[in-house]
Amino acid sequence: QVQLVESGGGLVQAGDSLRVSCAASGRTSRMYAMGWFRQAPGKEREFVADITWSGGYTRYSDSLKGRFTISRDNGKNTVYLQMNTLKPEDTAVYYCAAADKIVGLTRATAYDYWGQGTQVTVSS
Repeated sequence: QVQLVESGGGLVQAGDSLRVSCAASGRTSRMYAMGWFRQAPGKEREFVADITWSGGYTRYSDSLKGRFTISRDNGKNTVYLQMNTLKPEDTAVYYCAAADKIVGLTRATAYDYWGQGTQVTVSS
């Protein structure tokens, strides 16, 4: 089992930056990749970014590339999502997830473990 705990969400203004974190515990040695997803009210869960746990390979949603950066600190078993130039449409609950497989990592169904989510609200 892997446990994931997100933190760092909050209320910010448009144009601000925010970093959310995801601390992993448990059988983290089995994880291949970590991903960030977000879900706004009334919308489906949306892929944001993912990163391989060992090699640091990263991938982003095309619509968010350039504003968001995913990174990891293996020593702390923590993955980060740095969000810059935030917009009101970035308002959502942000979830981190862990996968022990290599395929389909832009889809939520590929992930085995999920955190509880952290709310990010961007005011205009």
